[in-house]
Amino acid sequence: MEFGKHDSAIGFARLIDGNANLYPLLRSFTWMPARFPLWRSLRLHAPKTAVAAPGFQVVATTILNPAVLEVDINSALATEKLDGTCCYVTHYKGKPHLWARLDRKANKLAEKRFKKYQYSHRSSKGFTWNVEEDFKTVPDTWIPAHEVKHHNGHPVPDEHGHIPGWVPVEDSNKQYCWHSSVVDYGVGTALLLRPVANNDYDTLEIAAVPLTDLQEQTLELIGTNINGNPYVSHGSIRIRNPPSVDFQQLYSWFRSGTGGLVEGIVWHCSAGSLFKVHRHHLGLEWPAEGTHLGNKPTVVRVSGTTVAAGDNSKSLFASFSRFNGHHFSRLRDIHFDL
Repeated sequence: MEFGKHDSAIGFARLIDGNANLYPLLRSFTWMPARFPLWRSLRLHAPKTAVAAPGFQVVATTILNPAVLEVDINSALATEKLDGTCCYVTHYKGKPHLWARLDRKANKLAEKRFKKYQYSHRSSKGFTWNVEEDFKTVPDTWIPAHEVKHHNGHPVPDEHGHIPGWVPVEDSNKQYCWHSSVVDYGVGTALLLRPVANNDYDTLEIAAVPLTDLQEQTLELIGTNINGNPYVSHGSIRIRNPPSVDFQQLYSWFRSGTGGLVEGIVWHCSAGSLFKVHRHHLGLEWPAEGTHLGNKPTVVRVSGTTVAAGDNSKSLFASFSRFNGHHFSRLRDIHFDL
């Protein structure tokens, strides 16, 4: 399911500063619909240290997903897989505004009935929801995502029993403090991390971008406080010379050099289908030190004119503006105290 009207999108990132706190900012990416696993998978009882669903770990087999055989995946665009929490820019109170992802979920009784149906039918198809009674309440400002289907004026839950949607991010809401730190509603800008404009995908830039330029785009909020992931970007970080889609070659690539120090790979096929593999699927650890993204050269382009008058001197905008025009050999070399 797509959550925005356009394919282009942005995301938030957090700069790697050794073992210290990581600073949030935005990053451009191409919004992707549902991604499918590259291989068939197994659910095993996980060790206590595994980062997975409670009690289980998903691992890949050497058998390719049958859908992979229908596409020329080795000719597909391979990009770095970086996950966080989805966001969106659209109008709120007459101005472009950042919205946070908020799925409307079933209450306990309805969820129990739904899971029982799934278990007995091996599918969620045919399950009947009463949206008015079966779901938890959401703020009055909540809106459903664009691609959510409706029936009799009510949004229809997806196959997981969720109704994807959005709520506006306001400075007073501490729940969305990480979202708020990368937007300045006073001047209407957002901090964006992206490849530089000349298509040099090995160099990044940090820039303050008008929210009007991001209107109707989906976003990704990433960081150590968001799903334990210190990066961002769906589709903007290309992988040069990716390995062939072979279990052993991929395993070796993930373990060799800084190029393989990524969370995973997403293949963008010409027909629009997407396939993914995560380091965890191959039994490899994540997070890791010395990551590929953290070692990319970065330039800061955040001028003082993009910082609202009276802005807190310790805000991200004010902090980055002090480095305006500076070139850093690595993203992880940018340091400041908040």
